[in-house]
Amino acid sequence: MSRTESSLINNIHDIEQNYGSTQIRQDDGAIANNQSSITRFTTSNAGMLLIISSQFFFASMDISVKMLNALEPPVHALQIIVIRMGITLICCEIYMTAMGIPDPIAGPKGVRMMLLIRGITGFFGLSGLYWSLQYLSVADATVLIFLTPLTAAVAGSTLLKENYSIKQAVAGVFSLLGVVLIARPAILFGSLDVTPQGLRPDATSAQRLTAVGACMISVLGNTGAYTSIRAIGKRAHPMHIMSFFSLWCTIISSLGMVVFKIPIVYPTSWTWVFLLFMVGVFGYVAQTLLTMGLQRETVSRGVTGMYAQVLFVVVLERIFLGVVPSLLSALGAAIIMSSALYVVMQKEKPKQVGVADNTTA
Repeated sequence: MSRTESSLINNIHDIEQNYGSTQIRQDDGAIANNQSSITRFTTSNAGMLLIISSQFFFASMDISVKMLNALEPPVHALQIIVIRMGITLICCEIYMTAMGIPDPIAGPKGVRMMLLIRGITGFFGLSGLYWSLQYLSVADATVLIFLTPLTAAVAGSTLLKENYSIKQAVAGVFSLLGVVLIARPAILFGSLDVTPQGLRPDATSAQRLTAVGACMISVLGNTGAYTSIRAIGKRAHPMHIMSFFSLWCTIISSLGMVVFKIPIVYPTSWTWVFLLFMVGVFGYVAQTLLTMGLQRETVSRGVTGMYAQVLFVVVLERIFLGVVPSLLSALGAAIIMSSALYVVMQKEKPKQVGVADNTTA
């Protein structure tokens, strides 16, 4: 079934360099037929599997940040962004230079504006979350931020003309329900003892309202970032996309520290150094896998896999922080994973691309 293509996504044959594809070409049909069912499943769902894998490393990064914030003196969010993204930027540039990837700094021609949009919107997606956590509980912020998969799916359908089925929408709603059960925001569940306490219990209504606005900025920023990654597609290497993201996060965060006169916190122990280093490493790996996954998946399907992060957080919190998940948390995790698995199983068969795409043969 044909559909109108978005002007944001160029035809693959107009691309000067294609940085990889997971689609099965016509001349590979015989090989594909001989593949095992597991191999075919992995190949056809490579994007979703990469995205789900990235959520494990994002969860690991979040746990590292929590442990880091428990040390003295605490590190400001902007400094964490500078260090994390600085490490990512250095790794990206070293990798691209060593592998001989063209245009390691400026990026490929034709997508530089989209790379710029990805970098700036990604910063607002990241900083909005950190800002909201000053006045909101982790539970409230988590529920608000996880509006992103729904808004990103709508953006992908509207701007990129991607298919967005009713089944995917229903799975997204159920996944959000799972997030609510795990986070148990006070606004819905009242002042239960199991509800996580906010970082600022003395926050005023105005401050909480500002934090909610920061969450909405984060949602919009993440939506723009994920949509731009999909629009770029294979026209840029994943390292190009990550390089622009980390560059602009580093620049804007550094300027923010100067403008708001935020003091630099220097390490006081090897644990401090190790945790901060792991934040950078986990963030780099997570961002790499997420970028590769979003390049291969439609936005509506891809962002559904991001709900798996909540499940990984529950497990890692139990292992490293001793937090025992409640029955509602277990139920929410089951709903999230079931919804993600359902979306994966609804994957359409790989489209045959080859000579028939360009000629009448």
